Amino acid sequence: MAPPSEPAAVDASGDQFGQRPFLEAELYRSAPVAERERQVYAPRFWHPVAPLSSLPEGTALALELLDRPLLLTHSPGGPPRAFLNRCPHRGVALLPPAQAAQPCRRLICPYHGWTYDLGGSLRAAAREAEFVDPFAREDWPLIQLACAVRGSMLWVAIGQDPLPLEHQLDLVEQELGPALERPRVLLASLESELACNWKVAHDNTLDDYHVAIAHPNTLHRQQGPVRHYRHRFADHANLLATPVALQGSAADAEAPEFLTFGAPPWIHLLAWPDGRLALISFPPRDPGHCLLHVWLLGDPAQKARGEAWIEELRAFLEEDRALVESAQRGYASGLTPGPAHRLERRILHQQALYARIMGLEPPTPTPSSSPARV
Repeated sequence: MAPPSEPAAVDASGDQFGQRPFLEAELYRSAPVAERERQVYAPRFWHPVAPLSSLPEGTALALELLDRPLLLTHSPGGPPRAFLNRCPHRGVALLPPAQAAQPCRRLICPYHGWTYDLGGSLRAAAREAEFVDPFAREDWPLIQLACAVRGSMLWVAIGQDPLPLEHQLDLVEQELGPALERPRVLLASLESELACNWKVAHDNTLDDYHVAIAHPNTLHRQQGPVRHYRHRFADHANLLATPVALQGSAADAEAPEFLTFGAPPWIHLLAWPDGRLALISFPPRDPGHCLLHVWLLGDPAQKARGEAWIEELRAFLEEDRALVESAQRGYASGLTPGPAHRLERRILHQQALYARIMGLEPPTPTPSSSPARV
């Protein structure tokens, strides 16, 4: 049997998910399920935490990820690193959470003065000759977490055995190729809280059935007519691709495309032909709330337009807020989800991966769960 993080090969068309019903509503409101997600689901994946351009060499940044205190550092001439933001002596944070990275040469614990370099090695401990037991600095490094750079973002793995990042982003790397790794800087960002389970937000952003109806003047204008949608599915990520600037004419096979990727655990990546990337993440807070993180990345020459572009993203995300928060109330009332539409296959794809990793029994298809054709 394949391990939970390695699903069976996925048909690129996604048709194999056509007979699968949506996840049960209880999974969207249960505290035990939310705790299992933190223990089983989230540790299997990498999590975007900050743009590389926001952590220059010689700086450190403290932040939180799924209630874990994280510390990002970037030694001069070295790679970025991630640690648990706690002194091994008594657990006190070495730096307080901040909105921006701070210049830093040493990390000094405010409790007992243990001093670390940006590589996580203990360099000094106050009155270290007087410890009760023999004391060696090398026995007390900071707890390091796996850290990688992909798409000009810093990704951190909180588990001991995460899925390789290139597998988690399989379709992203296949479609974008070398363009994924062209250097980008942060153009703009936004963060807010949503009153819904993260799965409601993730499902909604994968939902290609609602865009023309719910976002006629925002996202639909970017993605264009449904008849030009191109879908693709890999083992972990999926894709909606739409031609750009059709202006009502027939689709041009050579036209550049606007790409919308969905990937586990709760990640979405938008890619424009001009090289911009937007990374959207919905990390959970509790069964009824999640965070919304959006990072817009691009060429430094695009910086002047960053705020205008992020406002365009905010417009459709606020339209989505009303939908997902309403859907959460519906799920909490005991909803039995209705049939899946063909334009909701990306939801079913991610839900199948979630169910596998969470160890859920595959739901039994029923006639009412067969997808409608478009």
